Amino acid sequence: MELLATLMRPMLAGALLLGTFASFASAADEKKNDTEKPGEKVSYFRDVVPIMREHCQGCHQPAKRGGELLLTTFAGLKKGGESGAPGFVAGKPDQSLLIEQITPEDGEAEMPKKKPPLDADQIALIRRWISEGAKDDTPINNAVAFDADHPPKYNAAPLITSLDYSPDGKLLAVSGYHEVLLHKADGSGLVARLVGLSERIEKVAFSPDGKFLAVTGGSPARMGELQIWNVEKRELMLSHTVTYDTIYGASWAPDGSKIAFGGSDNVLRAIDVKTGKQVLRMGSHSDWVLDTVFSVKGTHLISVGRDRSMKLTVVATQRFEDNITSITPGALKGGLAAVDRHPTKDELLCGGADGTPKVYRMIRKKARKIGDDFNRIRTFEKLPGRLFTVRYSRDGNRIVAGSSSNGTGEVRVFDANNGKRIAVMQGQAGAVYATAFSPDGKVVASGGFDGAVRLNDAATGKLIKQFVPVKVEPQVTAAK
Repeated sequence: MELLATLMRPMLAGALLLGTFASFASAADEKKNDTEKPGEKVSYFRDVVPIMREHCQGCHQPAKRGGELLLTTFAGLKKGGESGAPGFVAGKPDQSLLIEQITPEDGEAEMPKKKPPLDADQIALIRRWISEGAKDDTPINNAVAFDADHPPKYNAAPLITSLDYSPDGKLLAVSGYHEVLLHKADGSGLVARLVGLSERIEKVAFSPDGKFLAVTGGSPARMGELQIWNVEKRELMLSHTVTYDTIYGASWAPDGSKIAFGGSDNVLRAIDVKTGKQVLRMGSHSDWVLDTVFSVKGTHLISVGRDRSMKLTVVATQRFEDNITSITPGALKGGLAAVDRHPTKDELLCGGADGTPKVYRMIRKKARKIGDDFNRIRTFEKLPGRLFTVRYSRDGNRIVAGSSSNGTGEVRVFDANNGKRIAVMQGQAGAVYATAFSPDGKVVASGGFDGAVRLNDAATGKLIKQFVPVKVEPQVTAAK
């Protein structure tokens, strides 16, 4: 397990820098059962696990063990839950509790709870697996499992993809491997480790009231997951799995009622926080959707992606309304990776492949013409390389942008009103993928490829503190 966290670090960096990590499985591929060769037995890992991952593991995992049932491992499925009965009896599907729970009567099934029943072919596949002896063919390298009692161990600092301060300024959330690390905002100590299913953590975002933390991520080529954590109790409130690759760009509606996110399936989605039900789906992007933000009143959603566009969606109708950025070929020199909104008005800060932060108005005030970029309000100084993070300060008077260029990074703070550079943050030692202003706007937190969190004075750029958010245990090589 120690080695796995180390090995994942360069893989994650490569995927983030190049943006070419392909999704090797699709919903159609994982649901097809007619691809098996005649006489071939059903595979637990290939056929059954994807069904469990999509429909069951959100409520039955180490961080949220509903009914004391663990469905993220073969052993947990076999053991069963609080009833004391085993999950299945090999060779006897009609005597297996799992089959009883997932088989619908009068159109409803015990499991998945408060969700539509599994498809008939999925139930038949699980029955067949049990009938054939319910063998466990999980590869050894896929048997790694983490939970609060067995958190990841690190041989190297993890790549940092996201940072966020709690609204009260007491906590700083830092992305890790399979977890989010809650640190004291001044970097003086680790407060909690929120360990979940997702290997990759792409975005962390505190709710407007600071009571909850939204996390988007997943396991590449297997699943995307949205997590909602109760910050005070350190409890996972919701695990919402969707698509077959990681998801990105979590953002909260201003009233805290919804969370939006994007996916590598080119789709923008939003769910209702209380029910976990999807309430918005917009598919007008032609490439990965990497970041999202709601309008001031929560009536619109803004999304950016690798298709070189910033799109406007009406929340109530789920209708794509406009391309906020120019549609002229070549106007944007590559994809957009990050977006943020001014705290009090619908002005949108974005950044991407061209390294130049820009601010756009949300609503077009004149007819579009080919060649125009009318909605653009302000263009800031270009940073070296690509921008992966842009943020407004809480008062809206400053912005921060972080970039990556050939293994190096830079963080700059600008005056949001006149566009002038205020300071360059000192001490950067590698590509930068995450930034955040402290609530009072005095400190900028940043992180990236080298795995260190840096706290800088926002006005002068002076490095205040630098720390690695995890305990690093160097790998010991056995003597020959």
